[in-house]
Amino acid sequence: MINKKIEEIKEADLQALVDNKVLESKVIEYKRDLPDNSDSAKKEFLADVTSFANSSGGDLIFGISQDNQTAELKAIEGIEIENIDKERIRLNDIIMTGVEPRLLSVAIQPIPLSNSKYAILIRIPKSWISPHRAIYKGHNKFHARDSSGKKHEMDVDELRIAFNLTETLTDKIRKFKVDRVAKILADETPIPLYQNPKIVLHLIPINSFNPSQKYDIDCITSHPEKIIPINSNGCNWRFNLDGFLTYSSVLDNKFYSYVQLYRNGIIEAVEGFLLGPMEELPPIKERLIIPSIDFESKLPYALNLYFKVLHELRVDPPIFVFLSLLGVKGYKMGTNAPFGRYTQHPIDRDLLLLPEAVVENYEIRAEDAMRPLFDLIWNACGFQRSLNFDENGNWIKR
Repeated sequence: MINKKIEEIKEADLQALVDNKVLESKVIEYKRDLPDNSDSAKKEFLADVTSFANSSGGDLIFGISQDNQTAELKAIEGIEIENIDKERIRLNDIIMTGVEPRLLSVAIQPIPLSNSKYAILIRIPKSWISPHRAIYKGHNKFHARDSSGKKHEMDVDELRIAFNLTETLTDKIRKFKVDRVAKILADETPIPLYQNPKIVLHLIPINSFNPSQKYDIDCITSHPEKIIPINSNGCNWRFNLDGFLTYSSVLDNKFYSYVQLYRNGIIEAVEGFLLGPMEELPPIKERLIIPSIDFESKLPYALNLYFKVLHELRVDPPIFVFLSLLGVKGYKMGTNAPFGRYTQHPIDRDLLLLPEAVVENYEIRAEDAMRPLFDLIWNACGFQRSLNFDENGNWIKR
């Protein structure tokens, strides 16, 4: 696999593969021509794609010729493509309709060449829901790749291992989130926090649980403003054992917000001010209110920043996004909904541990990723959905 973001790969990077005689391997394969619309070509293409997804992921590059005897690269010949957008759609449709379960985060990148032709690079990440099978017209087979780059049909033992690994990986991700929430509740946090109810946001990339996975976080640590805490305009920062920490200013040796960036790409953001009880005049001492507009505008803003951080670190999706609210029993949703149309109900439990949202690519809007989670919190307060979005999922400006 070329060690670059796919959108940054140019002809010079492909030429470097040729010059350095980089042979096919478990994570890279070359093709002279794109698959045509014949059944046999589509089946072969789907076998190639699923073999990457079921193994270690990799780059499938079209437009490079090889020596038939030695398999060494000969030249970047390119492919004449009249309508590049139409071709991308065609290839994507083959993948979307010919793989089961559906593959997430496959990227198709055309690379313009100096001879006015194109190379096509398809990046297939290692899948967290493998094994995948090609299902085109009676072709129902699972494929994988060996260290030399040869694909083969998976046997029973390989299939059993793949299914077990998928279950184990998702269990590890959920367990990590639960363990971290338990430590936050026990005040085992990198800095001391106020004893207010808390908002906890976890971004857990699927690749983070690869034991050898470490990212170079220097590009972020040199610019701490890229990863400021939720509901903050600035931050202090320092390195720690787990990676890099940014946090709000101190008052009485307590803090209200921090972000922990782990070296394996996990981000934990905790905010302890936004849900603080609102003071009222006597005889009412305080109100337990979720300020819905601030809540549903500041969280997507922060999530968008953290997506940019992960993208800059070259962390491949999918990414599990978890939202948890701690200490919120008795809270109601702050809303200016017409009186009598909705009945407010206080949240009936202290912890709202919401199910994950899975983000397949960085093109998604943070608002769209968060909206299903927001709807669940409104459900807990007696509403059908968030009233800050219309029925089409668009933010309603108030």
